[in-house]
Amino acid sequence: MSSNSFSYNEQSGGGEATELGQEATSTISPSGAFGLFSSDLKKNEDLKQMLESNKDSAKLDAMKRIVGMIAKGKNASELFPAVVKNVASKNIEIKKLVYVYLVRYAEEQQDLALLSISTFQRALKDPNQLIRASALRVLSSIRVPIIVPIMMLAIKEASADLSPYVRKNAAHAIQKLYSLDPEQKEMLIEVIEKLLKDKSTLVAGSVVMAFEEVCPDRIDLIHKNYRKLCNLLVDVEEWGQVVIIHMLTRYARTQFVSPWKEGDELEDNEKNFYESDDDQKEKTDKRKKPYTMDPDHRLLIRNTKPLLQSRNAAVVMAVAQLYWHISPKSEAGIISKSLVRLLRSNREVQYIVLQNIATMSIQRKGMFEPYLKSFYVRSTDPTMIKTLKLEILTNLANEANISTLLREFQTYVKSQDKQFAAATIQTIGRCATNIVEVTDTCLNGLVCLLSNRDEIVVAESVVVIKKLLQMQPVQHGEIIKHMAKLLDSITVPVARASILWLIGENCERVPKIAPDVLRKMAKSFTSEDDLVKLQILNLGAKLYLTNSKQTKLLTQYILNLGKYDQNYDIRDRTRFIRQLIVPNEKSGALSKYAKKIFLAQKPAPLLESPFKDRDHFQLGTLSHTLNIKATGYLELSNWPEVAPDPSVRNVEVIELAKEWTPAGKAKQENSAKKFYSESEEEEDSSDSSSDSESESGSESGEQGESGEEGDSNEDSSEDSSSEQDSESGRESGLENKRTAKRNSKAKGKSDSEDGEKENEKSKTSDSSNAESSSIEDSSSDSESESESESESESRKVTQEKEKKTKQGRIPLTKDVSLLDLDDFNPVSTPVALPTPALSPSLMADLEGLNLSTSSSVISVSTPVFVPTKTHVLLHRMSGKGLAAHYFFPRQPCIFGDKMVSIQITLNNTTDQKIENIHIGEKKLPIGLKMHVFNPIDSLEPEGSITVSMGIDFCDSTQTASFQLCTKDDCFSVNIQPPVGELLLPVAMSEKDFKKEQACLSALHLLSKPRNANRNE
Repeated sequence: MSSNSFSYNEQSGGGEATELGQEATSTISPSGAFGLFSSDLKKNEDLKQMLESNKDSAKLDAMKRIVGMIAKGKNASELFPAVVKNVASKNIEIKKLVYVYLVRYAEEQQDLALLSISTFQRALKDPNQLIRASALRVLSSIRVPIIVPIMMLAIKEASADLSPYVRKNAAHAIQKLYSLDPEQKEMLIEVIEKLLKDKSTLVAGSVVMAFEEVCPDRIDLIHKNYRKLCNLLVDVEEWGQVVIIHMLTRYARTQFVSPWKEGDELEDNEKNFYESDDDQKEKTDKRKKPYTMDPDHRLLIRNTKPLLQSRNAAVVMAVAQLYWHISPKSEAGIISKSLVRLLRSNREVQYIVLQNIATMSIQRKGMFEPYLKSFYVRSTDPTMIKTLKLEILTNLANEANISTLLREFQTYVKSQDKQFAAATIQTIGRCATNIVEVTDTCLNGLVCLLSNRDEIVVAESVVVIKKLLQMQPVQHGEIIKHMAKLLDSITVPVARASILWLIGENCERVPKIAPDVLRKMAKSFTSEDDLVKLQILNLGAKLYLTNSKQTKLLTQYILNLGKYDQNYDIRDRTRFIRQLIVPNEKSGALSKYAKKIFLAQKPAPLLESPFKDRDHFQLGTLSHTLNIKATGYLELSNWPEVAPDPSVRNVEVIELAKEWTPAGKAKQENSAKKFYSESEEEEDSSDSSSDSESESGSESGEQGESGEEGDSNEDSSEDSSSEQDSESGRESGLENKRTAKRNSKAKGKSDSEDGEKENEKSKTSDSSNAESSSIEDSSSDSESESESESESESRKVTQEKEKKTKQGRIPLTKDVSLLDLDDFNPVSTPVALPTPALSPSLMADLEGLNLSTSSSVISVSTPVFVPTKTHVLLHRMSGKGLAAHYFFPRQPCIFGDKMVSIQITLNNTTDQKIENIHIGEKKLPIGLKMHVFNPIDSLEPEGSITVSMGIDFCDSTQTASFQLCTKDDCFSVNIQPPVGELLLPVAMSEKDFKKEQACLSALHLLSKPRNANRNE
């Protein structure tokens, strides 16, 4: 049986899942009904046989399937003995997959893994970096205290490995070893200190993670590496960036002075200045005023700023919390836009980001006020997102935007999500307490909600109104009466209890209603919720003290009911109230003060944000999300009063940099001086031929690039010249080639030393020249000779340019021509257009036509831009299968110089031939003329044809109506031109333009001005 399944799986080539082998054995099993149970005995037998095979292909196939099982979450641990035998395989692909398997199961099968430990140790010396790293990962996954020394030795060796990938895995192994044996901490710190000096971006994130896990309090290890980490941060992988940013945030809070004191100090200084006239105090105040940020502090803020554009939400969140915790308050505003951008992510990311924004918006409202609309609730948002957005909107509410927000809240209250609707009502209550101007408006709105059909909305409104009335109970007696009537309809216990509490507190203001409410409650006492029962007892006690004549018997009845209630809280409350309010012989001294106790003025509740107390946790952490200190949370320390010594961050590299700086600057200055001195010498010679201007422009750009690579002005000028050249047509390209050849022939021989120097220069600029030439060649052929892709050609051209520079001294004129290129109007610039209906030869003839009689210099030029948008002339449904579209090609019309050229595309969308397509009756306004296309004999099914016609619109936007006819039908169509399509592009001098403009000054509808208008 097993051999059959083996051969089947071998033939399948590993494409099938592991279960196929299992299903085969169970299906063919003779046990019949017991096949389901007996298959477990032979589970994965085919894979075991494949792993014991002599063929590498079978082993590789088996390992792929096993790793596939692991990826699906299936248990493959019973294959461990068979897999571990192949750990010494010579096939590197099998070895990789074996290590992937072992990393997963080494911790579960420790005894079997220990048998192969010598193989893992040998693999640590393997020439392949992936095998070395995988062996270290497997070794660190065997969590047995016996091999701790072996692991320690392996980590030390791997930390000095030439491959950064292996060193990265060594940093990962540090954390595993520390969790296995914390006593190795000191030795591991030595390895961490060594790896922190690593300059590889691959290692940085992992070693900082190990630092945070093993010794987060050893800030002294970071001092020397602080600037390096700041500079490497942009290039580190994303999850490494998150770890490093969080660590550097903690570091900054211990090493730098608070940047937030600046504003406070200035205010105090101004107060002291105006209060005191003592000169000494003024001097001390002036000394205190300036706050200078530590350069290292600024370095961290500056280098993390680009990461706000990261595609990883965790990185953006990490940078945001860094800016929040350590940057000056004036600079923290830039994080708001990036955080709002994250709200387009999935709901889990939105939840975390909104929680952090909710905390931020309490302290600094101004940061998120411009993005108020981004926090409006969408109908597709889950409830957790909706409530967070409500929280933020409440925090951002002020006198200016509260009217807009209240209109928004009105919509939210009608939501089908009842939990969200209830949260909205609470939000309205908070806005009413925070903004005094809208308290009455909110209260009236909530009272209106009391008539809502939804019981949950009504109940929540009652609770919020109760809190609002506590703040100003005297003014709202009518509301209390209205709420008393609701007791008959509201069934939600919290709402009923709130109404009873309100009536009890204000029983003297509603003396007629309160006793009647108590009477109704006494009837339903036994069926009420425990919360409501407690408030009925309180109401009875208060009425007994204020209106004993009407309520004495009722109160005693309620107290008797409460005395035998099932809930012991209610029984205790009943005994307490009876002893307190009903005088008898056993009554104590407290009964005298019963009225003061029950009817004392209660403080109004504070409606605060639930995020108010979260700001002591670091933003973006699990502790902040849960609002409780999580395991492993590292608290942010307070800013030091005096900054620690900044020299601890100085390293030897900085001293070397100081030595190099003058040399580097001098080198740049010399090169710059040399470059500009050459140009000064070139100024002496002003003789240059106009034929070589275009080539000289490109040469001067190249010289600027090779002579001084760092000069941004020269680079930009070269870019502009390349753009101009790419826009020029083939004619100018050929002209440049001819000019280059002519000039190269005219040049003399130069010194060999100069040639060698120029060769060296050309080598340094080869890569940039190759890039620019490839770009220019893709757009046009004009620069193919001056900037070729091959090195030999570029060197030859560069030598020729050097000769020209030495002998002819032409570059001054060339530089000027380079700068003046922007001033030239590319009259002869041909532009790629959509295929026109005119032939190229006819186009060439038409370009030379002169449509203006006023000036011989004015000539029609090619339009720079031709829109490809088509307009519907006849829809296929209206045209019984014939569809017509038209567009304006912006070409001179061949039918008349005053006509606008129009191209019409006719499509046959039917399955039958359409015959005799032609223009029928014309209904043109006075003055309009039309030149129609020749009749089309037939149009095949699914066929199309493009025809040209011309219309003289008399320089107006009047509609040209006519009939498009076939053999059987006629369809009324019309064409109305946009104003821009009535104009033709022309090239003219400034003098001619002013002359034509003068003709149009009176705007007379004469033939000549109208013609001029058309030409312009």
